[in-house]
Amino acid sequence: MACRGKKYKKSLELVESAKLYPLNEALELMLRAGYAKFDESVDVALRLGVDPRHADQMVRSSMVLPHGTGKTARIMVFAKGDKAREALDAGADYAGADEYITKIQGGWLEFDKTVATPDLMGLVGKIGRILGPRNLMPNAKLGTVTFDVVRVVKEMKVGKIDFKVDKAGVLQAMVGKSSFGPEKLQANIMAFIDKIGQLKPASSKGVYLRGVSISTTMGPSFKLDPIVVRKRAVA
Repeated sequence: MACRGKKYKKSLELVESAKLYPLNEALELMLRAGYAKFDESVDVALRLGVDPRHADQMVRSSMVLPHGTGKTARIMVFAKGDKAREALDAGADYAGADEYITKIQGGWLEFDKTVATPDLMGLVGKIGRILGPRNLMPNAKLGTVTFDVVRVVKEMKVGKIDFKVDKAGVLQAMVGKSSFGPEKLQANIMAFIDKIGQLKPASSKGVYLRGVSISTTMGPSFKLDPIVVRKRAVA
């Protein structure tokens, strides 16, 4: 069993385990409970009424948050010629083809996100076993297999997030930093929940948004009232 430190136990005193909080109150308490010496990430976890074992109930997409994530992603673009130059001019950290495939096969993974032009997916497939388990494989459904590398790189740099529901029906995403303050965090969280609402599978029956919680990197989790959140999301 994990041993919690004194600071965590102190922050836990702010949490009423049986209470479902309105978003504004949860954000206020979450920020008060923070004790880390760094700018913590803020995460949202949603429990959805879907069965991801069925392909038609998979919830997966991407979006650009209103206020970004507060994190600058290192972007690798698999492209050649003009497209590689366009990617670098747009802000990509790395752009190329064979030389980077060889580096990655040798263990180099100094990037957080990837993009690929469609003509290079056959080459990128050679390192699928390396990128796939790390959620780094370019994916057409997420818009990361495209010739429009300029647009995608710029979106990633300002805070585009990718998300996918797991086998248990839980979907998690980073929605900002503690330093954003409650107003920006609330805007990001509601935009994210709105997006998830738009992605509700037609085959999903019953209550779709069943649980919502927010937390910082080191702090405790605060459960939100999903009924109130759903009403605000569709208002």
